[in-house]
Amino acid sequence: MKISSNFDSGNINVIDASNPANIRLSINKDNNSDFYQWFHFRLTGAKGQLCALNIENAEGAAYPGGWEDYQACASYDHETWFRVSTVYKDGTLTIQHVPETDSVYYAYFAPYSYDRHQELVSTAATHPRVKLDVIGETCDGRDLDLLTIGEERDEKKKIWIFARQHPGESMAEWMVEGILNRLLDDDDALSRELLNQCVFYVMPNANPDGSIRGHLRTNAKGQNLNRDWADPDPDVSPEVFHLRNKMDEKGLDFSLDCHGDEALPYNFIACFEGVPNLNQYNLDTAYMFGRELERVNPDFQNEKGYTKSAPGTANLGMSTNHIADRYDAVAMTLEMPFKDTVDSPNQETGWSPERSIKLGHSSLDALYAVLERL
Repeated sequence: MKISSNFDSGNINVIDASNPANIRLSINKDNNSDFYQWFHFRLTGAKGQLCALNIENAEGAAYPGGWEDYQACASYDHETWFRVSTVYKDGTLTIQHVPETDSVYYAYFAPYSYDRHQELVSTAATHPRVKLDVIGETCDGRDLDLLTIGEERDEKKKIWIFARQHPGESMAEWMVEGILNRLLDDDDALSRELLNQCVFYVMPNANPDGSIRGHLRTNAKGQNLNRDWADPDPDVSPEVFHLRNKMDEKGLDFSLDCHGDEALPYNFIACFEGVPNLNQYNLDTAYMFGRELERVNPDFQNEKGYTKSAPGTANLGMSTNHIADRYDAVAMTLEMPFKDTVDSPNQETGWSPERSIKLGHSSLDALYAVLERL
C-alpha cells in the first residue's frame, strides 16, 4: 500500500501508512504561508480493504468550519468524481472508503489539471472569434493566458471573467469552462447576440503556480492574490499586476470573479456595497444579475451569503471592490461550495464539475438579461 502526491496539484504528508484501518496524514501548508486545506493524493494497493484515512491537522486548516457536513471527493480514473464517507471529529478529518481498484484518488474537490487548462485555452484559440495573449508570467515562469473573444470595438461592452485567484477553488475553472463552451457555440443564439454587443476577456486560471503546487489560497510566493489589487507588486503578485494593467488598457464594464467557499453550502454572489462613492445603479445591476441567475438555475440562490460591508469599509485590495471602485463598473464575486447545495443536493456527487459547468452556461443568460444596463 502506498500514498503519493507528487503530481499536478498534489498535496498530502504521510505520517504512517502501514495500517489501512489507521492511515495517518496531514496537509502541507501553502508555500510561505499558514494557509492550508486543499488535499489531493493517490492511494494504491488497497483494493477491497476498508481504509480509514485520517487527516490529523484538519482542525488547524484555514476554514475548519468547512469540514462540517463535508464529504471528500474520490475517483478511480481522474475523470469521474464521487463523494465518499467523511467524518470530522476531535480535530481529525477521517475519510472512510473501500477502494474497488488498486488505484484511487482523493481530493478536496475535483481537480482542474494544468493539462486540462492548456487544452481549454488551446482549443478556444482555434475559434475564429478568439485571440490568445500571454499577458505576463507567474513567479514560477508560467504563462498568464488571456482569451479575447469577439471583435474589439469601442462601442462594445467590455466583459471580464477570471477564476482561481485562490488556486484550490478548482470549481471556478470548471465554471469558466462552461462559459467558454457556450460562448463559442456558433449554434447558440444567445451567445451570438452577446458577442455582437460585447467583447469578452477571459482568464481561466489567474494562479497556475498555486494550482500546480497544490495550494489552497496563495501563489508561489505565498501571496493571497485577492488581497493585492490595491497596489500589486510585480515581483510577488505578477498575476494581479498584469491582469489589472490589461484591464486599464482595455476598459471594463462588467467583471465576474469565480471562486469557491469552504464553509457555506450555497452558490451566491458577493458585491461591493462598502466601496467609497458607491454607484447604486451599478450595485442594483449586480443584484439583478443574481436574481436572473437564480431564475434560470435553481442551484443558485440569493438569500444566503456573506455579510454586506458597511458603507465606506470595503477592502479595496479585493478584486470585486477594487474593480467596482476603479472602473465605476458592475463587479461581483461568484462563490460555489466545496460541499453541496443544501437546497438542491446531489448525494452521489455533491457540488461537482458538471454542475459548475452548467452554472457557467446559466451565467450567460443572466448577463444577457442585464446587458442593457451596462
